[in-house]
Amino acid sequence: MSRLIRVTLNDTLIAESNQTKSIEGNYYFPPDSIVKEHYVSSDTISHCSWKGKANYYTICGEKDVAWYYSDPLEKAKDIKGYVAFYKGKVDIEETAATS
Repeated sequence: MSRLIRVTLNDTLIAESNQTKSIEGNYYFPPDSIVKEHYVSSDTISHCSWKGKANYYTICGEKDVAWYYSDPLEKAKDIKGYVAFYKGKVDIEETAATS
């Protein structure tokens, strides 16, 4: 059995997957598990010493709710394109799911 992780913002589903990767307390969602119609690229960037340059998304009008690494450093290559969310800005629900 695996975990199904759902992310909502203002009651709108923005991501759902049972294939997330957990890193530093954050769930990273595969690119095909996000509801892309709600996402707009932001001009915000940040840098992580071991993951590299992060880009951000504005979702449902909320600025910089999520981030991703389009070209991560070698140590973080497994999360290339995966999307993570700020816990205080979205609702994250974890439930049991069948594989």
